[in-house]
Amino acid sequence: MAIGSGLGAQVGIAAEVSYGTFLAPTKFIEFTKESLALKKTTAQSAGIAAGRLLPLSSRRVVTQREASGSLEMEVTNKGMGVLLQTLMGTTVTPVQQGAGPAYLQTHTLADIAGKSLVIQKGVPLTTGVVTDKTFVGCKITSAEFSCGVGEMLTASFEIDAKDCDEAQTMATASYPAMSPFNFSQMAVKTGTFGTETARDGIRKASVKIERGMAVDRFYAGQAGLKKEPISNDQVKITGSIEMDYVDTTLDDLHTSDGATSLVLEFVGPLIAATFFETFRIILPAVKFDDAPPVVEGFDVVKPTLSFTALYDGTNQPKIEYISTDITL
Repeated sequence: MAIGSGLGAQVGIAAEVSYGTFLAPTKFIEFTKESLALKKTTAQSAGIAAGRLLPLSSRRVVTQREASGSLEMEVTNKGMGVLLQTLMGTTVTPVQQGAGPAYLQTHTLADIAGKSLVIQKGVPLTTGVVTDKTFVGCKITSAEFSCGVGEMLTASFEIDAKDCDEAQTMATASYPAMSPFNFSQMAVKTGTFGTETARDGIRKASVKIERGMAVDRFYAGQAGLKKEPISNDQVKITGSIEMDYVDTTLDDLHTSDGATSLVLEFVGPLIAATFFETFRIILPAVKFDDAPPVVEGFDVVKPTLSFTALYDGTNQPKIEYISTDITL
């Protein structure tokens, strides 16, 4: 029996081979919050019958089923690969670095056709019995990564799903030893792509990746369930940087509307040789939309700079992840 509260909850995931087809979870996520839930569309018969004051219960039907919600967590030094692949779209095989146990995953922005998940959550009753809510056909529609002074690096994934299946067997959760990335490991770098240098004065940074998808593909012959969502808009990547006004470098880029490569990087402990645990978001071209250094009193001036990532014509945005994970 589990603990009869959120302490006994679990979330397991698996990459689907076929959209909406169940596979038993193989990885388990240490999450902080989730809101995945079934959404059903119903229709009620409106037939008039003499003297009937209420609609008949037997004449209500479910015409569509789908699910959606969010999954929030700390970004850890292991186990993130499947989620990153589903978000970014490139099929990734970890590449060994040197001859040791460090493996690099390079998640380059690509179309996400064929990239979906099974997400199984266990929700405990107060008795300690864990109820099964298995979401199939899960597509990540957006993700936001954020870290500030004194904080962990966190991720929030927005998810669209084909259906919720409550008839599966709850997988037994197991967790590898892992630790979260945090502010003490963070650097924000700007400059020419490939030779970016660290900025001073950064207090917080966030990056949001949004995937425009047609999530309403309900057709006849599908039993009220959707077909796999497909991309129907360009990817939108935005973010913000909170900083003390230590120099005008980023402010000048706002004024000129010049582009810079931006890297949000977290480097953890040494794995082996010269390879460290790493989580790195690389945006080859960003432009600053808003950077108002305004004086609001006696305190240090603290502008918040919002930006939009664009294509530089050569290099795609990517997420690099170095861990000891041999597979996703």
